[in-house]
Amino acid sequence: MQHKSPVVTWELFGLDIKFNLASILMVIITAIIVLAIAIACTRNLQKRPTGKQNFIEWVFDFVRGIIESNLAWRHGGQFHFLAVTLIMFIFIGNMLGLPFAIVIDHTLWWKSPTADATVTLTLAMLMILLTHYYGIKLRGAKGYFKNYAQPFLALTPVNIFEEFTNTLTLGLRLYGNIYAGEILIGLLSTLIIGHAAWGWIIGIPGLIAWQAFSIFIGTIQAYIFIMLSMVYMSHKVADDH
Repeated sequence: MQHKSPVVTWELFGLDIKFNLASILMVIITAIIVLAIAIACTRNLQKRPTGKQNFIEWVFDFVRGIIESNLAWRHGGQFHFLAVTLIMFIFIGNMLGLPFAIVIDHTLWWKSPTADATVTLTLAMLMILLTHYYGIKLRGAKGYFKNYAQPFLALTPVNIFEEFTNTLTLGLRLYGNIYAGEILIGLLSTLIIGHAAWGWIIGIPGLIAWQAFSIFIGTIQAYIFIMLSMVYMSHKVADDH
């Protein structure tokens, strides 16, 4: 069950920087799939949507509901495309490792990119940085930094520390759920392949059930990531927070 990761190390300014080639590959594949879906669903747009256009419009409406539950549309409308892109990327990424894994010479090449903590923490850090950027852009530096002294000045260190905990929880929650799901799928697959009939009897129903549950978990985690991102954004850009 132990597989190596295809890691390469580059030296930069005396520091060893490691890159997981499998994670980079899966991020690229996920981005290509999302782009292909977007192109396929938005070709030949019609006033009365049919077929694939119905799907993409449902996604936009669904994400708009998430935004409007946390932000007035006058603030949140500008984040609509960002949130749609992000929820599709995370959902597709969560699903990629479910059907199968590709292992070559004991090296794992095909998995969910969100089963890598580096990927999920990078996504979380980018979203938190965007909340700071738009907070300063929309409210001005004075109005933005005034938030850190709310409800009173003594809580400023706590509010600053919260920015780091938000990044960690946002990224690690997604990583932990997807990684644990793929580990259990791998264990059930090993039970089927490496054992006698009893392994099939236990493994196949368990694998089917866990695959279905993992689809549910992957969907929920994509939703939670976007919802929390919009909550954090609302705290930075809305005047009433």
